[in-house]
Amino acid sequence: QVQLVESGGELVQAGGSLRLSCAASGRTFSSYAMGWFRQAPGKEREFVAAISWSGGSTYYADSVKGRFTMSRDNAKKTVYLQMNSLKPEDTAVYHCAAGRIYSDTVYTSSRQYQYWGQGTQVTVSS
Repeated sequence: QVQLVESGGELVQAGGSLRLSCAASGRTFSSYAMGWFRQAPGKEREFVAAISWSGGSTYYADSVKGRFTMSRDNAKKTVYLQMNSLKPEDTAVYHCAAGRIYSDTVYTSSRQYQYWGQGTQVTVSS
């Protein structure tokens, strides 16, 4: 069982930066691939970024590539999403997710994740 708690979301101006954190409970955090997803009002949840259990592999949606960076600290059981050059279209509730994995790879589909956090609101003003 893994419990996830996100933090770091807030109101920021376009062009600004934020760092989201996702703290996990459970003894086997390093056995999970982690991902960030977001959902804007009236829209489907969409994939943002993913990281392998070791942190050696990452994958990003085209819409955030070059602006967002995902990382993890297995000793602290925490994953991060550094978001730079924010745009109004980045406004959404951001959720982190954990998926049990048996190889050092990434998951990009929401169906591959078993555990989800409640989310943190990111609002980017123009």
